[in-house]
Amino acid sequence: MSHSLIEVDNLKKYFNLGKGNILKAVNDISFSIQEGETLGVVGESGCGKSTAGRTVLRLYEPTAGQVRFNGTNIYSLNGAKMKALRREMQMIFQDPYASLNPRMTVTDIIGEALDVHHLVGSKAERKKRVEDLLDMVGLNPDHATRYPHEFSGGQRQRIGIARALAVEPKFIICDEPISALDVSIQAQVVNLLQELQDRLGLTYLFIAHDLSMVKHISDRVAVMYLGKMVELADSAELYDNPLHPYTKALLSAIPIPDPEVEASKERIVLSGDLPSPINPPSGCHFRTRCPMATEKCAQVEPEFVEVKKGHWAACHYA
Repeated sequence: MSHSLIEVDNLKKYFNLGKGNILKAVNDISFSIQEGETLGVVGESGCGKSTAGRTVLRLYEPTAGQVRFNGTNIYSLNGAKMKALRREMQMIFQDPYASLNPRMTVTDIIGEALDVHHLVGSKAERKKRVEDLLDMVGLNPDHATRYPHEFSGGQRQRIGIARALAVEPKFIICDEPISALDVSIQAQVVNLLQELQDRLGLTYLFIAHDLSMVKHISDRVAVMYLGKMVELADSAELYDNPLHPYTKALLSAIPIPDPEVEASKERIVLSGDLPSPINPPSGCHFRTRCPMATEKCAQVEPEFVEVKKGHWAACHYA
């Protein structure tokens, strides 16, 4: 039985927009990730997925809550201890165009992390390590002297993956790493991430929009809506037996590659628009769009509870 590498307890991240407006981007979420596991996080744009990922890594300081890495609360660390922990936790960013410095060669983009953490002793060792990392992500070592604009989107994302791997982390947050890529390239990058996970024993938090891709790569899947986690279960269990009405609506939108089954499938269309996270609805945040909503939903916020073993949901009628 593997132990929990990441434990997140009651994590909140609010942004003060001025004039008394508070944006509750991440509003009291809790989960854990086992060593070697991939936890997928899905939800529509603006639900707080990326903010949650960045707050877990402490790229954003939290408003409240705890994140424990191997039992250590990372928010209690500073200085050299936090710098040492940064080696263990890395991020692959969504946009392979914006996340690479256009003025730096690939050698310096990847090698910068090696320099910061003093992982190489000489220029020759640094060059060899960069070439090994490029080879690991399926790029030619000759690419090391080029600049980011000389690469395609898929190649740039591989450079971003190599940079994340440079410091030999245990935990990587993949923040929609394939959403900016061509469909033909997406599967290649996901397969690469899975190969690296098997080879290096990595643990992933995989944030995405594409539900079918999340099912493919994740051991467990969490569904977020308006800053809150509404469902969490093993990947197969969530897709076969969704309990929350929001999850059911998301899954009904996945196209099925069989015309007859697709034609007979019931599509759940949600009414209304996503409410503002500055002023979310009372009670259950999803009630304004939920086909099952009752008076109780407006008055009482549902707790995130384990409905059956390993399957959590926040719904009065799950």
